[in-house]
Amino acid sequence: MFTGIVTDIGTVVAVEQHGDLRVTIATDYDTAGIALGASIACSGVCLTVVDKAPGTFAVDVSAETLARSAAAHWTVGARLNLERSLKVGDELGGHIVTGHVDATGEVVEVTPDGGSRRIGVAVPAGIAPFVAAKGSISVDGVSLTVNEVTDRSGGAHFGVNIIPHTAAHTTLGGLGSGDAVNLEIDVLARYLGRMREALTS
Repeated sequence: MFTGIVTDIGTVVAVEQHGDLRVTIATDYDTAGIALGASIACSGVCLTVVDKAPGTFAVDVSAETLARSAAAHWTVGARLNLERSLKVGDELGGHIVTGHVDATGEVVEVTPDGGSRRIGVAVPAGIAPFVAAKGSISVDGVSLTVNEVTDRSGGAHFGVNIIPHTAAHTTLGGLGSGDAVNLEIDVLARYLGRMREALTS
């Protein structure tokens, strides 16, 4: 379980095929304090630490994860938003994030908005009903508030504001039009949607 509050930006330094894809990530975390088997959210994807060395840790990325997440994240040189798993008693600064990506979205615009940046993201039809104005969404592992949603053919567009602090301390400051991002809808919306399906079937 995570909160969508990024605590480091890691860099992919090696990618190898070991059945699954073995991805090694450089980090400023003290890896001596990270247990093998621990969960770390990597740009919104909950992954298990399978190896570590001073300044790096490795994770295995399954075919399912590769199919559901942004491909560019799993290449050498990619920068990833990192968050260690929530501990009981930690401050819940963002919203409840599971690290299970629902879909990828595409950045369709980045425009200045005062000192912030307004980012518009296109989402597929499958998750469009679960994105609501003033609701929460995780974009590449960052907890954000949805400003507005516009239904479009084949899905929807939503907008979020990225304040200067978020731009400087996450990868979102480097997003440009056409970039793919990992999206996780609010877990409450996911369960309400499933309940609605069950009641109407």
